[in-house]
Amino acid sequence: MAASTDFNFDNWEKRSLDRKKVYAQRLAKIDKKAALKKLPRLHEQAFEKVDCLSCARCCKNYSPRFKMPDIKRISKVLGMKETEMITTYLYMDEEGDYVVKSSPCPFLQADNTCQIYEDRPSDCARFPYTDEDVLFKRKNITLKNAEFCPAVYYVLEKLFE
Repeated sequence: MAASTDFNFDNWEKRSLDRKKVYAQRLAKIDKKAALKKLPRLHEQAFEKVDCLSCARCCKNYSPRFKMPDIKRISKVLGMKETEMITTYLYMDEEGDYVVKSSPCPFLQADNTCQIYEDRPSDCARFPYTDEDVLFKRKNITLKNAEFCPAVYYVLEKLFE
């Protein structure tokens, strides 16, 4: 994580958990229009301070949804049939979504880069949703993401200052 002079990331995981209830209450009452105007700037600031390659917690512990367009595109890049990619790397979860079979993500490399970065699932490309309305429309995802992603923590803290 990059050093920051104006924001303290020390013990951010604990502070995020401690503030989960506060985040939930504030997200429920948020002025969506005003928040949408602030999110792009806060998202950009977060990623000036957070180095994903030094973290990769999302890839190490969770799975994106692999939608059929993602599966078609990635299997082509990997030189596999779609069914082969699914049986090799994915399973269908209880919500009916394809997700990776194992953690960390099988496409995460030792240096925390992604083997399929240019063709990654749309969920990965959009993660952590801190520059879009998903932040308050899907509050449970935001709260979960704040537990393991310092960028989400930063955006929530700054949004509610």
